[in-house]
Amino acid sequence: MTAGWSVDERCTNCDVARQVAPELIREVDGRSEIVRQPRDAAEERLLFAAAFACHTRSIRPASGRLDDARDPYPLPVDDAVLFCGHNSPRNAGANAYLLRRPSGSLMMVDTPRWSEPLAARYEGIGQVTDVLLTHRDHAAHGRRYADRLGARLWIHEGDLDAAPDADRVLRGTESMEIGDGVLAHPLPGHTRGSVLYIADERYCFSGDSFYWSRTTGDIEVADSVTWYSIEELAASLARTAERLRFEWLLPGHGDRKHLPAAEMAQRMRALTARTATLEPRPVDFTALRW
Repeated sequence: MTAGWSVDERCTNCDVARQVAPELIREVDGRSEIVRQPRDAAEERLLFAAAFACHTRSIRPASGRLDDARDPYPLPVDDAVLFCGHNSPRNAGANAYLLRRPSGSLMMVDTPRWSEPLAARYEGIGQVTDVLLTHRDHAAHGRRYADRLGARLWIHEGDLDAAPDADRVLRGTESMEIGDGVLAHPLPGHTRGSVLYIADERYCFSGDSFYWSRTTGDIEVADSVTWYSIEELAASLARTAERLRFEWLLPGHGDRKHLPAAEMAQRMRALTARTATLEPRPVDFTALRW
């Protein structure tokens, strides 16, 4: 096994490493730290997965070098969803996903860092037909992946300046079916053009609109990092939440979670009520409850 793992000073406390290896990496004084070295090969694989997800490449073995042969991505989350890893510093270190469709094709939700080998890897899994952007913060590599993979690029008009050459533009606040079993739900709040995507009444790709917090053990909004309007987010949830049905919460930031659809619906109702009580506050990344 590789020993001497550490996290360097470039860590931005984005949380992805703790999502991947929660028993080995913890938050300490506002950043990730290795709390113990791997005890077996399975735990070592978790650290490599964390390292290849980290957008600053801050997680390293003693040698300081990552062996590309240990790159596990994309990793299955469920039968129909793959976690891309390789989070991008140009996309605020956000998670990205591949969604398998019954035809064998794929949709990409937000994007990992750009590289030709990664694009070829995804192409080898199946044809990527669409790149779905949840909002402006995650748009940096959308056009490049869409062009390389021959896919359509989607964004909402509220964030169109982040991807002005998008092939498909969602408008207004009405939900729209964008593919067989895939619905786009505009959810202005985190940004003016935030969108969440629901697939097969099972998977919810929420972008930065809400996420699973390990601290609170519940679905939360990032009210301390809301670029547009927390009041608009509350209104969006009030308009939309009752129509959402899903079992997997798959956010851009924060942890993912799998629960029965009925429990997710109950928690979404409670989230909607809590969000209605929130007031605007200055942006403060240190206040996020990962």
